[in-house]
Parts: sequence; C-alpha cells; structure tokens
Amino acid sequence: MASAAEQLASNLNFSTFAKAEDLKKRLWFTLGALLVYRLGTYIPLPGLNPEAFAQAFQGQSGGILGLFNMFSGGAVERMAIFALGIMPYISASIIVQLMTSVVPSLEQLKKEGEQGRKVINQYTRYGTVLLGTMQAYGIAVGLESGNGLVGDPGWFFKISTVISLLGGTMFLMWLGEQITSRGIGNGISLIIFAGIVAHLPTAMASTLELGRTGALSTPLILAIIVMVVGVIALIVFVERAQRRLLIQYPKRQVGNKMFQGDTSHLPLKLNTAGVIPAIFASSLLLLPATIAGFANTSNLPGWATTIVAALGHGQPLYMVLYGGMIAFFAFFYTAIVFNPKDTADNLKKHGGFILGIRPGERTAEYIDYVLTRITVIGALYLMFVCILPEVMIAQTGVPFYLGGTSLLIVVSVTLDTVAQIQGHLIAQQYEGLIKKSKLRGGKRGR
Repeated sequence: MASAAEQLASNLNFSTFAKAEDLKKRLWFTLGALLVYRLGTYIPLPGLNPEAFAQAFQGQSGGILGLFNMFSGGAVERMAIFALGIMPYISASIIVQLMTSVVPSLEQLKKEGEQGRKVINQYTRYGTVLLGTMQAYGIAVGLESGNGLVGDPGWFFKISTVISLLGGTMFLMWLGEQITSRGIGNGISLIIFAGIVAHLPTAMASTLELGRTGALSTPLILAIIVMVVGVIALIVFVERAQRRLLIQYPKRQVGNKMFQGDTSHLPLKLNTAGVIPAIFASSLLLLPATIAGFANTSNLPGWATTIVAALGHGQPLYMVLYGGMIAFFAFFYTAIVFNPKDTADNLKKHGGFILGIRPGERTAEYIDYVLTRITVIGALYLMFVCILPEVMIAQTGVPFYLGGTSLLIVVSVTLDTVAQIQGHLIAQQYEGLIKKSKLRGGKRGR
C-alpha cells in the first residue's frame, strides 16, 4: 500500500503549482538572486587591463584556473569581482568539518544542536575571510608580476584588489545563505550550478563548430551526445540509490494499552561524499601544471618538465592518480561526514535496534561494515563518471565544461532542487486537504 506522501506526490499537477504562492515567491527570489550573481561576474577589477589579461588567461585555461573559472561562472577569465567565487567558503567549510573530528571542543559543539551549529558556522565565516584574503592577495601579486596586466601597480592596487575580491566572496556567501533561507534549494550549490550552466551553451556551440569545420566527425559527435546522456542517467540512478537498514523499536505500553513496536529505515547513500572527491582530486592534479605555466619553462629542471608533461590531460599517470585520489577522498570525506558510532548511540538512546545486531558497539560496527562496502561502489562510480569524459576530452578536444565533474554537479544540484520543489508542492496539497476536511466538518456541525 502506498504511503500518504507517495499518494500526494502522484496527485501533483500544474494546478497545484499555480496555487502554491509561497513556492512561486521562493522561485522568483532564487532566480533574481542568481541573476545578480551573473551580473557580478561581468564587473572587472579596478586598475586591470582586460585585453592583456584575456590573452594571458588563454595559456592557463587548461590548468587549475580553468577549473576555478568553471566554478565561478567565467569570472576568472574576466577577472571580475566574483573571481574567487564561493570556493574559499567551501574550503573553509571542509576544513572546519575536518577539525570537528579532531578537536574535542568543536566535536562537542557539533553535538549541542542549533546553538552549536551557529558557532561552527561563525568559525566557517572567519575561515572564509582568512582564506579569501590570502587568495586575493596572491592574485594581486600574480597580476602585478604579469607584463602589462596592471596599469599602476603598487600597494593601492593590492589593497583595492583584496577588498574587491574578498567583498565579492563574502557577498556570494551571504547571497547563498539568503537563497537557502528565502528561496528554493541550497544556495551555495545553486551559485556553482548557475556558473556551470551559463557556459554549457558555449561548450555545445564549440563542439558543433568543431563538427562543422571537420575537426570532429558526425559519428563522434553523436557518440559524445550518447555518452553525456548515459552519464547523466547513471548519475541520476546512483545519486538516488540508498541502502536502507531496517530499524525496529520495541513494544511500548501507554496506560492500559500496549502499542506494537514501530519500524523505520536508516538510509545510507551510495555516494555519501557527493562531488567533493572529484573537486579535490582535480584541484590537486592541476596545481603542478598551473605553477609550471606561470613559471618560465626554460628554467625548470628536466625532471620537473617530465612530471608536468606526465600530469597532462589524458596521460596514463594523470588518469591513475586521478582515479586513486577520487577513491581516497570518497572514503576520507565519508568518514568525516558520517559517524557510525554517533548513529548507533542515537538509535540506542531512542530504543531502536537492527534485527539480529546488539545495540551499541555491535550496531556501530555493522553500520560501518555496510557503509564501507557501499562506499566502494560509490567510489568506483565517481571514478567512472569523472575519468570517462576526461578520456573523451583528451582524445577529441571537447570543451572542458563537458567534463564529469561539471555534469556531476549540475545533475546532483538539479535533483536536490527538484526534490525540494516537490516537497513544497506536497506540503501545499496537504494543507489544502486539511482545510477541506475542516470545512466539511464545520458544515456537518451546522
């Protein structure tokens, strides 16, 4: 028998959406906020020569700058005030999450509920300011070292650049929080999503142009389209996949009545780490190539040049290291965000248990056993999704935006946002049913 939520979901239609005034306000707010973000990616830094920087960026677009440019919606190639994007906030969030597993005081704050989360979020903001300041200063120094990039180098340019870039990051952090609270979906994820989607038409047009000029054959373009559709279908299937552990609760007596024990499920996602392993692995592998690109290659020793060449896109060493790092970060980040011992303690506290497993330590060991094995599947899935497009990019010259990381982010954020929209519609329809039942009850009373 279908649950009440499933029955409501099956009855959703356009009329339900038309009546959801609160949802429409949230959608308009979200679209307006994302439009403001897109406009900010076109406001250049003061004192910079845009033409000279655009030429300099072309030589580094295949390195880590290309990855950051994808996440910032093209703000890096224009060196706009949003060039740092939201990455300092994401890095600070990950660092704080790692510290909560190492520092006892932060771990205690994490267990204190809403008040503890507010303190941790405040630490994350402080970390964002620190990381953003360091990165903005490094960008200012790097721009000054370029030939003809800055019209009037000096401390005034450094300070104005740091203030502009850090202000842009802090504004995006605030904008993301506003989208999360007053809009629909996760604000930070939607900002990254908007930056990637904004460049997808250009990537598709570039691919079709390569086909028109004969650089890519028509069968190859069709194969790329089939691969992209297949990867998207795989991402949708795996991101929605769960391993549900059956949780049982004992019988309880209230007064003279004995109530049957309830059952529920503990859902374990197949890919608990999300897109973080792919982002971390890409950043670390592209870093040597980016540093070598800024340096004078003629001054590099022979062994350094060999390593940089071996870490290029499509090279065997690059693929092996990329897959290995994705697997490592998949297990590492899963261990950070999901603690089997805390989950087992919470189950024991509320009287829940897994059938055939003793509560407490045995339950924690069983959850860890299951989680480790499904994470193996999740890591293999991430490796396949990220490496297959990289091979296609290296062999065919398809634009960077069609990579596995970008597809993974776009599909994951879309699934989460659609789920939230559906949740609002179900709540709207549920409230409508309650109002109807109250009206009927009032009529009967009369």
